[in-house]
Amino acid sequence: MTPAQFADRTETVRRFNRFYTRQIGLLHEHLLDSEFSLTEARILYELAHRIGITASDLCRELGLNAGYVSRVIAGFEKKGLLVKTRSTTDARVAQLELTKKGREAFRPLNDASKREVGAMLKRLAEPAQLDLVDAMTQIHALLGEAEPTYVLRDPRPGDMGWIVHRQSVLYAHEYGWNAEFEALVAEIVAKFIREFDPKSERCWIAEKDGRPVGSVFVVRENDDTAKLRLLYVEASARGLGIGRRLVDECLRFARLAGYKRMVLWTNSVLADARRIYEKAGFELLEEAPHYSFGKDLVGQVWGRDM
Repeated sequence: MTPAQFADRTETVRRFNRFYTRQIGLLHEHLLDSEFSLTEARILYELAHRIGITASDLCRELGLNAGYVSRVIAGFEKKGLLVKTRSTTDARVAQLELTKKGREAFRPLNDASKREVGAMLKRLAEPAQLDLVDAMTQIHALLGEAEPTYVLRDPRPGDMGWIVHRQSVLYAHEYGWNAEFEALVAEIVAKFIREFDPKSERCWIAEKDGRPVGSVFVVRENDDTAKLRLLYVEASARGLGIGRRLVDECLRFARLAGYKRMVLWTNSVLADARRIYEKAGFELLEEAPHYSFGKDLVGQVWGRDM
C-alpha cells in the first residue's frame, strides 16, 4: 500500500464519520430533542442498566474525563435524577442509582431512540436493511472489542447433573477439594429439584456457543430472605462478565419475589467470587475457620438488603 492509498482510505473513513454524525443527529445541541446531550444520554443508559455502578466505572467504560463525569453526576443529582449510596465494602466509594424521576426521564429518551432508528430503517427496502445491519456488524467486529456472546436461560434436562459434575471437577482441580464437596453440591441440587417453588426460587444457566458455561441458584431461606447458591463460571468463559450478570439476575428476581434481603455462604479462598459479591453490594457479615472438603478453610457469610 502506497502513502497515497493510505491517505485515500483515511479520508474515506473521515467522510463516513461526518456523514453518520449528521445522520443520527450527534451535532445537535441536544439528543433526540431532549434536554440531554449525547454523553449525558449515554451515562443515563448505563445507570438504567447497571446495578452498583460508580463514577470510575463510567469513566473507564465510556472513555470519559473524570472531571466531566463528576459534573454530569452532580447535575443529575441536583435535578433529582440519581442518588449516591456508600458502598458497604468501601466507604470511600459512592455507587450511583437512578431515582424514579431519573428512570422516567430515561424512558422517553430510550423510546425516541428506538423510533428514530426504526424510521431510518423503514426508508430502506428489506434487502437494503439487511445490507446496512451486516455492514454495521462488520464495522463493530473490526473496530470494537470482542462481543461476549452468551445467553441466560432456564435449566433443561441434564443441566443439574452438569452443574454437579462441572463444579466438582473445577474445585478439585483448582483448590484440591475432595468428594465431600461433590456430595454437598449434589444435595443442594437435589433439594432444589424436589422442593422447587417458581414463585420464590430460580436457577439460571449461562450458555455460550451452544454449551453451558455457568450457573447460579436463588433459594428461599425464609419469608424475608433469599439465599444465593452455587455461583459458577467455567474457566474458559471468565472475563466476559457472566458471574456479575448471574448475580445481578439473582438480585432482580429477589426484589420481584418480595424478598427484603439476600445472603450467601462462601469461602475466603474464592477470591474472584468475593469480588463479584462486593461489587454487587454484599457485605461480609461473619466468618469462621472450618475443615471441609479435605482442606482448612475460612467460611464466610455475606448479605445485603434489597
